[in-house]
Amino acid sequence: MNSSSSYRQGTGEPVAIRWLLISLALLFLAIFLVFPLAMVFSEALASGWRAYLAALVEPDALSALRLTLTVVAFAVPLNILFGIAAAWAVAKHDFRGKSILVTLIDLPFSVSPVVAGLSFVMLFGNHGWFGDFVDAANIDIIFATPGIVLATIFVTFPFVARELIPLMESQGNSLEEAALSLGASGWRTFIKITLPNVKWALFYGVLLCSARAMGDFGAVSVVSGHIRGVTNTLPLHVEVLYNEYAFSASFAVASLLALLALFTLVLKSILEWRHGDDLAPGHRS
Repeated sequence: MNSSSSYRQGTGEPVAIRWLLISLALLFLAIFLVFPLAMVFSEALASGWRAYLAALVEPDALSALRLTLTVVAFAVPLNILFGIAAAWAVAKHDFRGKSILVTLIDLPFSVSPVVAGLSFVMLFGNHGWFGDFVDAANIDIIFATPGIVLATIFVTFPFVARELIPLMESQGNSLEEAALSLGASGWRTFIKITLPNVKWALFYGVLLCSARAMGDFGAVSVVSGHIRGVTNTLPLHVEVLYNEYAFSASFAVASLLALLALFTLVLKSILEWRHGDDLAPGHRS
């Protein structure tokens, strides 16, 4: 019997095992990804296109969409600034506390979003550490848009930095050192040398950050107060509709989030395909 027909060259596992593993992976994806996603769109359209569109243009739904986009518009640019600064500091410089900074960047990955939201309530709520100062300044943070923005920034700020740091480290400092030796200023070196070399990784991180900002539920749920038409983002509006047994409307709004996620996934895949060599080592094709 020809061994090449039973074993894949280079790895040695039987063909039957290979197909079994592939089948299990496809089955897992179907059960936990494809079927639930298909169910969302099926339920969203169960009452017809008119009911579907009516759920999306309903005033509270439009308010939730506006708030979601507003939060993204504030959180993502701030995370871009933080991510670039953190990546520049970690990848291009050596200093005391560097490992602590890297650990803090990863902190939102290990802290529950609910805990993060609760921490902001304890800081800026009526009985929080800075509650008296916030009240005296007549600033609404908790149960208002600023609190939602703060919570969203917390849960999303690792994404940009984590895409830039490995790439900057792999590129080294030789180009920047050459530019500085030729008389370029630090700012000009950053604009002309560093930033163009990481622009696709930056865009990749922005995509991930935006997707997480639009879909976050835990931290935002704690600080929002669930004020309908005022502090409900799209994920919170889905929960409200579902709890009110407005299932078709709930799935309609959920399908909008799913479409945004799929759009982000398509852009992410295109970016990996077209510019894989310009991304962090873990994303290179």
